[in-house]
Amino acid sequence: MTKEILQAVNGQIFGVWFLIGAALVFWMQAGFAMVEAGFTRAKNAGNIIMKNLMDFCIGTCVFILIGFSLLLGEDMIGLIGKPGFDIFTSYANFDWSNFVFNLVFCATTATIVSGAMAERTKFLSYCIYSAVISALIYPIEAHWIWGGGWLSQMGFHDFAGSCAIHMVGGLSALIGAKFLGPRIGKFTKDKDGNIIRVNAFPGHNIPLGALGVFILWLGWYGFNGAAATSVEQLGSIFVTTTISPAIATVVCMVFTWIKYGKPDVSMSLNASLAGLVAITAPCDVTDAAGAIVIGAVSGLLVCFGVWLLDYKLRIDDPVGAVAVHFMNGVWGTLATGLFATTSAPGSELKGLFYGGGFKLLGTQIIGIVSVCAWTAVTISIAFLLIKATIGLRVTEEEEIVGLDGPEHGLTSAYAGFSMMDISNTMIMEENENSDLGQEDYEAASDVQKKAAVQVHKAPDLATGMHKVVIIARLTRYDKLKRAMNEVGISGMTVTQVMGCGIQKGAGERYRGAEIDATLLPKMKVEVIVGNIPVDTIIEAAKKALYTGHIGDGKIFVYNVDKVVKIRTGEEDFAALADVE
Repeated sequence: MTKEILQAVNGQIFGVWFLIGAALVFWMQAGFAMVEAGFTRAKNAGNIIMKNLMDFCIGTCVFILIGFSLLLGEDMIGLIGKPGFDIFTSYANFDWSNFVFNLVFCATTATIVSGAMAERTKFLSYCIYSAVISALIYPIEAHWIWGGGWLSQMGFHDFAGSCAIHMVGGLSALIGAKFLGPRIGKFTKDKDGNIIRVNAFPGHNIPLGALGVFILWLGWYGFNGAAATSVEQLGSIFVTTTISPAIATVVCMVFTWIKYGKPDVSMSLNASLAGLVAITAPCDVTDAAGAIVIGAVSGLLVCFGVWLLDYKLRIDDPVGAVAVHFMNGVWGTLATGLFATTSAPGSELKGLFYGGGFKLLGTQIIGIVSVCAWTAVTISIAFLLIKATIGLRVTEEEEIVGLDGPEHGLTSAYAGFSMMDISNTMIMEENENSDLGQEDYEAASDVQKKAAVQVHKAPDLATGMHKVVIIARLTRYDKLKRAMNEVGISGMTVTQVMGCGIQKGAGERYRGAEIDATLLPKMKVEVIVGNIPVDTIIEAAKKALYTGHIGDGKIFVYNVDKVVKIRTGEEDFAALADVE
């Protein structure tokens, strides 16, 4: 009797945990939204949030009508579940928990596609293909794997969805990005139309993207662990789900540090997700050693995937969805056939490296090929029909302006802030090396001083009053202010502006691609002088601004016809008396 009571209690506890896991998976929608918004440009943030909201809501609508029954309905010759409307006709006996759990998984599959097709897809088109994925593509292949279909009958193992969810979403993203073409300015072409350069489009809010990754990592414990049937199995799943992404992130950090000279932030964030994707299929049947290897490969594979799409396939994927989800979805599914072990709680599977031979690995390969074939054919048909009817891509003007306004009537997702597109839509030619070879102003030659801080001066007029405008590095503000005070200037107008430029040999990298044109914070200082010689102002400013590099600043001198002090009505030199 005591044993029966404990079993009943355990059943109730794991039933509750199953629904908590579903809630955690739903919370991952927020993570996907934050990653995609942070890794893209501010002018599209509202559009991205709307897409990530609607793929769950639209997915719910179609999953109610058709998706759930195709997935978990009565098996029909191993291919699909029997269509039905039990949610309406027999609600009292309906499988509520399984419906919610599979719905949130379905929504995850659809939202993966959004990132690779971001910043240039029509919103209506997105809604349509998102519905197709949730109603047809995901439910049928998931039935093969989890609904009693032919793959599950063969012994194919995908515990939480490396194949059924991530590989399917990533492959759909790859095909969609290919249909769309790259964003304007992503690739530089020569006069013959050949691509000669890949340009970086830095994400507008990396902290937001990092928040998304942490949200996803938290949600992944529910993603992988919700279907656990014992405390021991749940604990083991938590261990492998922690080890794999951690190892992947460290490996990616070290690799980018060695290859590019600095550890890449966004690639490391992608690597965390890659490690999570790869461990999703084998999380219940692998041990710590297997999780380490799976994570290490994921950390390298995500870097290779981003490079492959940019430099070989020439496919523009703004957030790395293909490298993270498709490539590591494939890897995680294969890894199940390599690292499955009976030492994991509840596991009866043995992979190739644990004495199981090629049987499980062969089954995993068959599953990968068949699911990829189904996904590629159906999503390609969907994209072709959309492209031939309403079109997939927005106009060039809408893309340049940003999708928030044209698609949603949203002036900005950041009302009250001035948004500036710092991407390489307009590529600048390289200048000469910026280092002039002499950092000390006193020791520098006149030529070096002129090259570092250029002076443009208009011919003097009779008034003797001048406006001096100085544009320079923001970091030199305090030194410039002290220099101006020392020569008698006590009043200045200071504005923070953005400057754009590139110096040969000084290019930084974002996700492995060199940033050609970068907007950097600059300051614009304006002073009006009369009694103080202009040359004194210029010399003091040049000395304060000089660092020995081209781009230290520019000084413009204009003639002033009239100055009026509003408070007293004084004019010209009298008006300047208390501001010099």
